[in-house]
Amino acid sequence: MHQRELALTGFLKNDHETHLPEDMATTTEHVGESDENVERGNWSSKADYLLSMIGYAVGLGNVCRFPFLAYRNGGGAFLIPYILMLTFAGIPMFLLETSFGQFASLGPIAVWKAMPILQGVGITMVLSSTFANISYSCILAYSLYYLFASFQSPLPWTDCFSWWGADETCSRTPKDPLCNLTLNDGYFEIVNITWLQTNNETCPNGSEISIPHQGPSEQYWDKGVLRRTSSMDETGEIVWYLALCLLLVRLMVGAALSKGIKSSGKVVYFTATFPYLALTVLLIRGLTLEGASKGIEFYIGSQSDFSKLTDAQVWKDAATQIFFSIAVSMGGLTALSSYNKFHNNCYADTFIVCVANCATSVYAGFVIFSVLGHMAHVQDKPVSEVAQSGIGLAFVVYPEALAQLPWAPLWSILFFFMLLTLGLDSQFANFVSRYGNCSAQDRKKLQKMVCTAQTIMEANLPFTDSVYMAHCCRKTANIIKENIDNDLLQPLPSGRRYRSLNTHTHQQVQEPLLSGHYLIDEWTL
Repeated sequence: MHQRELALTGFLKNDHETHLPEDMATTTEHVGESDENVERGNWSSKADYLLSMIGYAVGLGNVCRFPFLAYRNGGGAFLIPYILMLTFAGIPMFLLETSFGQFASLGPIAVWKAMPILQGVGITMVLSSTFANISYSCILAYSLYYLFASFQSPLPWTDCFSWWGADETCSRTPKDPLCNLTLNDGYFEIVNITWLQTNNETCPNGSEISIPHQGPSEQYWDKGVLRRTSSMDETGEIVWYLALCLLLVRLMVGAALSKGIKSSGKVVYFTATFPYLALTVLLIRGLTLEGASKGIEFYIGSQSDFSKLTDAQVWKDAATQIFFSIAVSMGGLTALSSYNKFHNNCYADTFIVCVANCATSVYAGFVIFSVLGHMAHVQDKPVSEVAQSGIGLAFVVYPEALAQLPWAPLWSILFFFMLLTLGLDSQFANFVSRYGNCSAQDRKKLQKMVCTAQTIMEANLPFTDSVYMAHCCRKTANIIKENIDNDLLQPLPSGRRYRSLNTHTHQQVQEPLLSGHYLIDEWTL
């Protein structure tokens, strides 16, 4: 029989249970009696694992990035490359990472000992998730602040209120430009549009003077929340309320992970399901608004542009969104799947999580654009002029749209609480990926070290340049992740021998890797 078949047969005959010495077994915490791996523990139930994976994969990008990306790349036509990339790239890579973690029962760093040539991949995965975590912490702090600010009527960003620092450039409607008009006697005079209309004058080309303008929602974000400096070079002062929100976020994550996956696996029953309830309520409300159909048509309706499919950038955007959306190459998938039992059906899990994640992105697009369509209708503008992506959508455009609705504080509370829950369960997996290599008895020590190190790294976030720092951290994480994705899709050199680790049986087996095979072929179970 082939060497590899013999090795796998040996694994299957084993009961896949490990037993610790008596002195170690007595100190192990949070490991259930039914757990197959008594060193690290296993998920309490299949639902804990699936909801944790869905919560990790479904994040802020599904709500704040995908809808804008879809309409920019042809609307409904964008779903074709999106689904193809999911099928031929996203699902195989997702299966590769989760099956690898489940097979070895190790975290993203230790698992790559099976292939010494790729040990650096695990380290860069953790580095990428660390930088992404800093950026996420910042966004969660903003969401928490907006959530607290929503418990008042009217909402602070409804109008230009002086108590949060609105200046003369703030107004709900754009200000008319001025005109540098040349009079008959050769003198110049700056006049407004009303004077020109009254005197039947027109402003010559090149003589218009535009007046700086910010809407109340945009200026509240810059001045009331961030107190943004002009550049990253200016650190500015500590924004105390953002510091407190950041501390509260860290306390919530720490409480959810107090017992590792045993506690976080229960918290996700709420944090992973509430966003769907919130999206449904917001969608029902959005569809009842005047102009909602205009926004949905713009998003994925009759305005779909199939000629965009000939543009390579559209396919690149689809692949990029898939890789970031299902969170491959960040270490979290390996960490979470490493707590599965050895014979767990990882094939079915892959399809459930990937389909749920991508369906959520499409669903969220209807929620966003139904409200943006109403906003465009009220302001008598095209939808393209009010649509934005990323932070601008989450903290400027959508809050401004919600402020125009009846019962605005209610919809604002619902939206920002949804953003908070979307980000929290993604943070759970990012933290687990950093201590997922240790046994249960060492977990608390390492968890404290990780939280302390994370807090130190985030110490500069409550300053007035926090948005610049968050942007830099996210860009760094993206660069590292893109390099990992490229490395994982490269064929390994032929004729090399690699070690297969299975901590369920504590056996090591030498297995040759067939020439030209990719990691995807070698490590699916």
